[in-house]
Amino acid sequence: MVGKHLLIVANTPSENTRVLRDAVVRGARSPDIEDVEVRILEPLRAGPEDVLAAQGIILGTTENLGYMSGALKDFFDRIYYPCLERTQGLPYALYVRAGHDGTGTRRAVTSIVTGLRWSAVQDPLVLRGSFRIEFVGQCEELGTLMAAGLEAGIF
Repeated sequence: MVGKHLLIVANTPSENTRVLRDAVVRGARSPDIEDVEVRILEPLRAGPEDVLAAQGIILGTTENLGYMSGALKDFFDRIYYPCLERTQGLPYALYVRAGHDGTGTRRAVTSIVTGLRWSAVQDPLVLRGSFRIEFVGQCEELGTLMAAGLEAGIF
């Protein structure tokens, strides 16, 4: 029986962003982690019921015109009020695929999750500039950290 549920909500409009999301999933599903079920949804498919069923969430977005993706913003618009009073303290992590510096994207997401009163497990992972292979390892580590922390009861 699985004890914890980790939700990964990631916008993947390109092959590179799918590679990053898959790395997060691979890390979260590490064979060393046995008591965490991982669920992956695109932002436009995730809803309040998915968030309410999770004990932790990883958010992934691209930097779009200095902001989060429209798909992630839509996700927040739909889950905000249904989850506001029921998910306080939810552990979350964020990764941003930023073509520039990711500052506006990070600030926008942080503002919303602060309003939801979710709890960051680490500083946002901002993957800046041209795509580099080390981004994949960083995303895999993020997935492992979150799932292992949930399993151990740290988050």
